[in-house]
Order: sequence, then C-alpha cells, then structure tokens
Amino acid sequence: MPENTSYGTLRIQVMATLGIVPIPGALLTLSSTDGPDIVNYTLTTDESGLSDIITLPAPALEYSFNSDQEVRPYSIFNLEVVASGYEPVSIQGVEILPGELALQQVMMNPLEVAEEAEEIILIPPHTLYGDYPPKIPEAEIKPLPDTGEIVLSRAVIPEYIIVHDGVPDDSSAPNYWVKYTDYIKNVASSEIYATWPESSIYANILAIMSFTLNRVFTEWYRSRGYDFTITSSTAYDQKWMRGRNTYERIDELVDSIFNNYLARPGVLQPIFTSYCDGRNTTCDGLSQWGSKYLGDEGYSAIEIIRYYYGNDMYIATADRISGVPSSFPGYTLTEGSSGEKVRQIQQQLNRIGENYPALPRLQTDGIYGPRTAEAVRIFQQIFSLPQTGAVDFATWYAISRIYVGVSRIAEPG
Repeated sequence: MPENTSYGTLRIQVMATLGIVPIPGALLTLSSTDGPDIVNYTLTTDESGLSDIITLPAPALEYSFNSDQEVRPYSIFNLEVVASGYEPVSIQGVEILPGELALQQVMMNPLEVAEEAEEIILIPPHTLYGDYPPKIPEAEIKPLPDTGEIVLSRAVIPEYIIVHDGVPDDSSAPNYWVKYTDYIKNVASSEIYATWPESSIYANILAIMSFTLNRVFTEWYRSRGYDFTITSSTAYDQKWMRGRNTYERIDELVDSIFNNYLARPGVLQPIFTSYCDGRNTTCDGLSQWGSKYLGDEGYSAIEIIRYYYGNDMYIATADRISGVPSSFPGYTLTEGSSGEKVRQIQQQLNRIGENYPALPRLQTDGIYGPRTAEAVRIFQQIFSLPQTGAVDFATWYAISRIYVGVSRIAEPG
C-alpha cells in the first residue's frame, strides 16, 4: 500500500442462488493482500443478508486519475463466506477504490446442490491496470442475420445476457446467464474507475450498453452458430468478470439509464460503439482515459460521445423492457399518489417481503401513505438505491426485477 493511504468502503450482500433468498448470520472474513502484514476483518450478515458498511484502506485518489498506472489505484481484499447449510465461497480480488462504496454480492449454493467443497472465484486485474488483448476492429453498423426468422423491428432491453466466459471458439469456457443491468454494472466496474467524473462514467456506460444491445439486436453470435449473446474477451467484446464487486456510483447511474443506447439517424440497430483505453491501445471510437480528461474539463456525457463518434450520434430509448410485469408509469410515485400502479407496487413489495422480512407488510389499497413510503425506503436500502421513499424509474424496475426473481421457483443457470 502506498504511504499516502486513503480509504474506501465496502458492503457485502449474501443470497442463496435459488429464489433470491437472503442469508442471515453468514460469517464474512476479509483479509488484505497488500503489504507485509495480513489484516483480517470479520462481519456477519443481518436478516436481509447485508453486512455493515466497513471502511478499508485504499491508495490515494490521484492514482485512479492518472493513465500512468505504475501504482495499482485500488486495494485488494480476499473474502471468505461461511453460512450454515451452504457451500462456502471464497472471492479473491475484491477491489476497493478510495472514496467509493464497493458493493460485493455473494451467491451461495445450498449444500444439497453444491458440487465442490468450496466455491472459489478469482477476480482478475481491472482492465485499465492489467494486461489484456486489444479489441479486434469491427464495423459500427452490422449486416442483419439472414436466418429466415423475424428480425427485431426495434431495440429491446433483454432480461438476461448469456455471457461466454472466454473467446468464442473455446468450447470449454462456461456460459453464464446474467441479468442485463447486472451485466452492465459489472462491465462498467471492470472497464473504468468509479472515481471518475460522472459525465465520463455516463458516457462510458452508454457506450457499453450500446455495444451490448448491438450484439443482442444483430444476433451476432447466435447467427454464427453459438449459444451465447456475448463473450468476456476484450479482443472480441468487453470485460465481464464473474463474481466481481461493483460500485454504488456506477450501479445508481446504470439503474437510472439502463434503457438507453446510442443511435444515428436512419439506422435501426443500436450502434456498435467500439472503445479502448486510449493509453495502451487506440481505436476508432471512445478513449476511456480521454473521456475521463474531457469530463475533467466539464464536457457533458453527450458531448464526450459526440467528440469520439460524431455530432449525429444521439441517445435513444428502448420502449420495450423484457421480463417485467409492466412499464414505469412515466412519473414518480410518492406519498399522496394513488391508483392501480401504487397497488401493483404494494403487491410486489408484499411478495418480496416474504423473502425479506425487514419489509413491512402493506395493505394493497392503492394509497401511497407513510407505511408504503417506509417499505420503499427499506427496499432501497437493501438493494443499494438512493433512499428517497419514492418509486422513481430506477426503483420501479428494481422492484420489478426482484419481484420476478422471488416469484420464480428457480432462475436459469
């Protein structure tokens, strides 16, 4: 650890792999891998599967602002999770950035379905610090597949992304079903630093989402005989790291804009927005480090996007979001609201409360009173949303996703 140490924070959430069930009383042990002395921290989870927020040492903030990455700008911790009735989990390489709240989700297999004595997850270095192959250049607008099937008439936000954890032709690499928003949060946390200006983070998330939705829209890999949506290889796609932590700043921004993508006039498909780090590799697209410096200069997200992709690029919105019971009503539900949309939220929170007992039971009367506001606030606290007590766009879809998850007997795997 460099001498001028700063601090970041970490919150851990532990859930069962089936049914989005929180695991209370899990024993969490964090150990530092930096420096000559090993420092251990011990925590336990509450009834919602959450740990307290813990403060941890991290390198000085300036290291994540400089493209000269001789000093790793984040500290690394290993996490051991033990809970009665579940397969132990070891996550090696939790990344702590200075001044940022890191969010580590841990999914545990019940012992009856566990395949190993312990699940071990190894988090590789961040792409801006590690050594990764550069992206193979591709055209930003793709020919649509001639499969004889009906091609999408517009962009749709998928419920899941199927990630092939390797290069396309590696048949030994596993496929993982990942919820779309979780996938975007993971990639953004792996590709950029959460310490950057918000406009820079926003621009990079837009590029990541448009890149992803182009793969979905054009059926890029399926039309070539593969059974996945995208790979985790930086040479072919963008970096996704199984089991890694994300950051509150990135999560909140993704939740608020996840149905956006980048478009050009007269082009149906989301634009394939190539990007690169701008230091080790350059490309015909967004420079990650360059976007950071433009954010420092006061550029807005769309100004950063147009700086790299041209002035005709604009932010489009996908009207259709898969896997949710109904769409956001278009306005924030808050105390004093009433009607069917409020009743729907109350019903969904009551079902989620069967898994998360911290949520108070609500009358499904369609009236948004103080008790409903308190239930929403507790939901937001559990699932790392701004604790406003109001159901805005991000909270509406977060409630929808969790409701769908707890209502299913089992998730795809």
